[in-house]
Amino acid sequence: MARLMHAKIAEAEAHASQALTQDLEESVLFSVAPFDERAAESTGESNYSYWRSTLRAFRHNRLAMILLCLMLLIVLFTFIQPLLPNQYDPNLVTNGSNGLPLKNKQPSSEHLMGTNSIGQDLWARLWAGTRNSLFIGISVALIEALVGIVMGVLWGYVRQLDFLFTEIYNVLDNIPTTIILILVSFILKPGMGTIIFALSVTGWIGMARFVRNQVLIIRDRDYNVASRCLGAGTWRVITRNLLPYLVSVIMLRMALSIPGAIGSEVFITYIGLGLPASIPSLGNLINEGRKLMMSPNLRYQLIYPTIILSVVTVSFYIVGNAFSDAADPKNHM
Repeated sequence: MARLMHAKIAEAEAHASQALTQDLEESVLFSVAPFDERAAESTGESNYSYWRSTLRAFRHNRLAMILLCLMLLIVLFTFIQPLLPNQYDPNLVTNGSNGLPLKNKQPSSEHLMGTNSIGQDLWARLWAGTRNSLFIGISVALIEALVGIVMGVLWGYVRQLDFLFTEIYNVLDNIPTTIILILVSFILKPGMGTIIFALSVTGWIGMARFVRNQVLIIRDRDYNVASRCLGAGTWRVITRNLLPYLVSVIMLRMALSIPGAIGSEVFITYIGLGLPASIPSLGNLINEGRKLMMSPNLRYQLIYPTIILSVVTVSFYIVGNAFSDAADPKNHM
């Protein structure tokens, strides 16, 4: 009996010694870390950035990046071209050695794209017209976006304004856009300001209707209801909760508005109510080239501006679609 008790005591002492040795080894390997408030707060934060993720997703689309670079080069060159040496004024009529205008001269080293029917340099007129048309398109797109977003958000979020904006929309939307463009261009003095105003009078309606429909979808979601219950004002809910979800669709609409405005300017010029001949534009150049389309030797006057117009239109469409997809949070990693 005594031997059994001695054996158990010896076994217990061996276990205690082994546990003590293990604790000493662990105390050497591990130490208590001091409390760091900043480190504790950083564990609850995320390094996610909406715009950084958007740009990362957009850069993965190689075709969109190539067309974006091409568009930037075109826009940049429209401003650089007049500063280059040996450039002609787009409205200057060049005369030959006999004192007569160099009408419909074929492309040469002196006139890279030839001359038009009154002797003006087509190279200078093409880039001046591209610059003016892009200015018209971007201006119209910005006005449509500004007015359309404000009206559309108020229309969809503020219930008291729904009837008023619906009636305004029904009245303006039932008036053909072509008639408004013709009337405004006919009544006001021809110029870039008139074209921009004519295209913007009803251009914002489509944007407002589109934004309103999008706002109605997300207006009564839980996070918006919670924000209103916590006392958030209308403006704060609109800017913080609604508009960030509409960035992708708004950018797509704006990207499509630019070539649409340029196309409308071409149409107004085609019917004779566009910019005066003293202000070159893609519409003027295409309208002048159209008259010479049946002359094989003079078709270059239509081909060059048509190529620029096609590149601008396709580039804005593809870049706008790519950016719209990249701006969708569902595509962010």
